[in-house]
Amino acid sequence: MSHRELYCDVCEDVAPFEAPPCVDGHDTDCPELICTGCGAAVVIATVAFPVTRLAERRRHQPTHRNAA
Repeated sequence: MSHRELYCDVCEDVAPFEAPPCVDGHDTDCPELICTGCGAAVVIATVAFPVTRLAERRRHQPTHRNAA
């Protein structure tokens, strides 16, 4: 189990959090954490943008041409 110190809203203080055994296969990188003091659960979310797809969309935008 991995341990991190985070602010717990229930304990109203910084407390150690640990990742429970993950059934989704995340192992120690599981986004679910549990406060060891009170048992409150939090989910750490990360956002990943598909950079290559965004770059492709920008490249293929139609160009606006003015009439001569």
